[in-house]
Amino acid sequence: MSLYDIPLRTLSGDPISLADYRDQAVLVVNVASKCGLTPQYAGLERLQKEYGDRGFTVLGVPCNQFLGQEPGSAEEIQTFCSTSYGVTFPLLEKTDVNGDARHPLYVELTQVADAEGAAGDVQWNFEKFLIGRDAQITRFRPSTEPEAPEVVAAIEAVLPA
Repeated sequence: MSLYDIPLRTLSGDPISLADYRDQAVLVVNVASKCGLTPQYAGLERLQKEYGDRGFTVLGVPCNQFLGQEPGSAEEIQTFCSTSYGVTFPLLEKTDVNGDARHPLYVELTQVADAEGAAGDVQWNFEKFLIGRDAQITRFRPSTEPEAPEVVAAIEAVLPA
C-alpha cells in the first residue's frame, strides 16, 4: 500500500487520504493540547499561513499516548486548537502513533530516520514528518521548533514549482 492510499479520517470523522495532498508538501505532526510543547501550534499555524497558498499544509494528528496529554473529545480538541491558537490547518482523528495499535500512516512514517540516522517510535508529542511531492519524507524530532531554519529550508525545498 502506498503512503497515499492509507485511509485517514478528519477530526470530524470524514474520510480523507494523503492522496488529497499528493502534489503538495505536507507536514504531519502528532499534536497534544496539554503538553509543554503545545505552544508549537502557534509556529505550525504561522507555517500554514506563510506557505498554505504555495502548495503546503500542516496535518495535525492528535495523540493521547504520551502521558495522556490529549484527553479531549474531537469537539474539545477542535475548540481548543481554534480558540487557543487560531488553527486553520486540518486535524485528523485521535490516533495511536506507537505500539500495537499504531496507525498504518505511522507504521510507514516511523521507518524514516531523523537527521542523526535514528528511525523507530515517535519520541513525544509534536514529532514532525515532512512529506514532499514524491513521498520523500524528512523527519524532525519534537524539540525541533516548527519554524526552525532546517524545517523551513526543507519545506521550501519541496514546495510545488
